[in-house]
Amino acid sequence: MRRLTLVLIAISVVLCSFRPAQEKPLKIALLKYNGGGDWYANPTSLPNLVKYCNENLGTNIETDPPTVEVGSAELFNYPFVHMTGHGNVVFNEQETDNLRNYLIGGGFLHADDNYGMDKFIRPQLDKLIPGSKLVELPFSHPIFHQKYDFPKGLPKIHEHDGKAPQAFGLFYQGRLVVLYTYECDLGDGWEDQDVHKDPEEVRQKALKMGANIIRYIFQSS
Repeated sequence: MRRLTLVLIAISVVLCSFRPAQEKPLKIALLKYNGGGDWYANPTSLPNLVKYCNENLGTNIETDPPTVEVGSAELFNYPFVHMTGHGNVVFNEQETDNLRNYLIGGGFLHADDNYGMDKFIRPQLDKLIPGSKLVELPFSHPIFHQKYDFPKGLPKIHEHDGKAPQAFGLFYQGRLVVLYTYECDLGDGWEDQDVHKDPEEVRQKALKMGANIIRYIFQSS
């Protein structure tokens, strides 16, 4: 119950961030997981996304997102957490229970495959919500139509296997609680330009889609 209360309090702060009177900034976080995957990849991505959202959505989000572990009680202090990487992901039983309680209590997870995570992350996500498996989101889903319109779904930031980008979701009682972005490299597009040297047009698409995710989650809370 205490954890649920923490999540609800955090969400209230989120909603306030869209109002003119902004006081205490909201904190979102990077999720640290076990298994050997590089959870720390893309170190400039979240700070850049936060800056973009603060400037273009009027949010008041802390510009230096902290790191939080999957099994930590601190997870419940953040209404939005982001994870990425290229390799293995393992949630043990305690971590799975903790993340599940976080999600059903009002939290949200965005998992972004940085190429190589897919075969590891899917089984971990599929065990989070009993009776709910990952489903592909249609292009008509509201997350693609917030401040910025993406009529064909996720933008393609980097090419790897020549596949179209896909967005998958986990739902709890009709609410989207996990967004999994695949074959997209969205977080790469949020990084400093000199990291991947992507054209500015491509970076802007990535940042706009990221802003849509933030706006959708905060307004749906």
